[in-house]
Amino acid sequence: MSKKILMVIAAILVIIQFFHPAKNIEATEQVNSITTKYNVPDTVASILAVACADCHSNNTKYPWYSNIQPVAWWLASHVNDGKKHFNLDEFTKYSLKRQDHKLEELVESQKDHWMPLESYSVIHTDAKLSEKQRKVLIDWANETRKIIQADSLFASSAKK
Repeated sequence: MSKKILMVIAAILVIIQFFHPAKNIEATEQVNSITTKYNVPDTVASILAVACADCHSNNTKYPWYSNIQPVAWWLASHVNDGKKHFNLDEFTKYSLKRQDHKLEELVESQKDHWMPLESYSVIHTDAKLSEKQRKVLIDWANETRKIIQADSLFASSAKK
């Protein structure tokens, strides 16, 4: 009986290898990227690329194990969820209020150390941010928020 169960499990594991989710790779230019409207210094861009972009952009760098099921499904779900909450490549599509809120959340995530997720940084050790790197992100996000808030004030006064 246990031999049959093992055979069924093995068969299922082989069969699911033929079903892969779509990869998060966008070949076209990202015209709505945060970098198209706001200054993103090289130091910040580097941190975002290493610690955030795989889950919060339209281009994920996939590790070798992303081709193995059910890991690929788990990764796809994780990336889709990350993009739903905050997408660096769709940032300028957000309303100014939402842009401000997303950067406010970025600040909170760094102050409270809940991003990048531990499940990500365990494997991607370069994504483990130092306090200095977190401060760089926080300072940049707060400065960018000031620009967004000023734009928002200007936009609301222009409507009057």
